[in-house]
Amino acid sequence: MKLKLILDQFIQWLIAVLMGLMVINVTWQVFSRYVLGDPSSFTDELSRYMMVWLGLAGAAYVSGKNGHLAIDILPEKLKGNQLLYLQLFIHGMVVFFGAVIMIWGGGNLVYITQILQQKSATLQIPLSWIYGIVPISGVLVVYYHLFHIVQLLKNKE
Repeated sequence: MKLKLILDQFIQWLIAVLMGLMVINVTWQVFSRYVLGDPSSFTDELSRYMMVWLGLAGAAYVSGKNGHLAIDILPEKLKGNQLLYLQLFIHGMVVFFGAVIMIWGGGNLVYITQILQQKSATLQIPLSWIYGIVPISGVLVVYYHLFHIVQLLKNKE
C-alpha cells in the first residue's frame, strides 16, 4: 500500500510538471509566432512529445485510481461472486494488455529505435527516450491492476 501511495504521488508530480512545461512551451510558441513574427522551431515537436508522456503517465495514474473509462451495464446487474469474477477478468485482461503490448511491445520499440539510433527531427534527441514512457507506463499499469486484484481477493475473505 505504501509503494502505491509513493507511485501515485510521483506520477501526480510528473503530470503536474509536464502540464506546466507544456503551458510554457505552447505560450512561447504563440508568442514567438504572433508577437515576434518568427515562430520557434522546436516547440511543436516538444509539445507533441510532452503530450505523449502526459497521456501515458495519466493513463497509468488513472489506472491506479481504478478510474478508467468503463461500460458498467453488466457490473450493475451482477452481485457477489459473479461480480468478483467479472472484475478479476477485467483486471486480468488489462494486466495481459499492459504486459504484452506496453511492456514487451513498447520495450521492443525502445530497443529498435535505440539500435537504429533514430533521433527526433528538430530536437535531435533519441526517439528511444520519447518511446521509453510506453514500457514504463506498462509496468505501472500492470502493478496497479495486480494491486487491484489483490485488494479484490482480500475483500472477498
